[in-house]
Amino acid sequence: MEEMSLTAPEPTALEIVRTRSLSSLVAQEIERMILSGALPAGERLNEQQLAAQLRVSRGPVREAVRGLERSGLVVAVRNQGSYVRTVSAQEALEIYDLRAAITGLACARLAEGAAPAQMATLRALVKRMDTARRADDPPSYYAANLEFHAALLSFGGGPRSQRLYEDLGNELHLFRRRALVQPENMRESNAEHATILKAIAAGDAAAARAAGEAHIAGGKRRFQATDATTKPGTGRKGENDDDQHDPSPPPAAGRRGGRPRRAG
Repeated sequence: MEEMSLTAPEPTALEIVRTRSLSSLVAQEIERMILSGALPAGERLNEQQLAAQLRVSRGPVREAVRGLERSGLVVAVRNQGSYVRTVSAQEALEIYDLRAAITGLACARLAEGAAPAQMATLRALVKRMDTARRADDPPSYYAANLEFHAALLSFGGGPRSQRLYEDLGNELHLFRRRALVQPENMRESNAEHATILKAIAAGDAAAARAAGEAHIAGGKRRFQATDATTKPGTGRKGENDDDQHDPSPPPAAGRRGGRPRRAG
């Protein structure tokens, strides 16, 4: 009599593709929940609850959470689980400085040989942002702003610059969104975009680099104006307090998700 095999059958290629596709969709939805504030900073991700909410099995949720760890939106704490990443105000300031260097480099490279189609794309995005600003529509402005910066890096940055910028940008989404709610901030931000495009169109690499760096520095300044923790002698309580959602927030972890290596 043949012995019964207790080993689970290997998944087929089609099953793997289906699982990965589903996990990507789940990751997009969890990312949306994080960026909208539905899953606040410091919140523990309950895989079983998320699976029930999204009407999927726990497998795709687990894979999605791992992917979000790699992107920097989620941090895994050993023996405790996965949490929505909490970025301190001081760490955010450092990330702004890193983004300024990468953005300046991309703008300078683009100024050395921007194609007409690339310029048309960037100008269209600036026009979209101006329309959103005039309509006092921060969500639409922010969406177009993300597309503009992604386009700058796609056209002027290399693959590694794009990956670094994307990872850094993911960690700042909530800060950047908050800093672009005020109409004056949207107006100022888009004026800086126009300055960048003027330098790129003129083929002036030095001016383009300076404009790109100045724009990110402006974003940093706008963030500081909306965050009390960056001002000496002040604290922060209320709507954007990192600790208000969880009386016992997870230990701080390194920027790229995963293990608690150093304080944030």
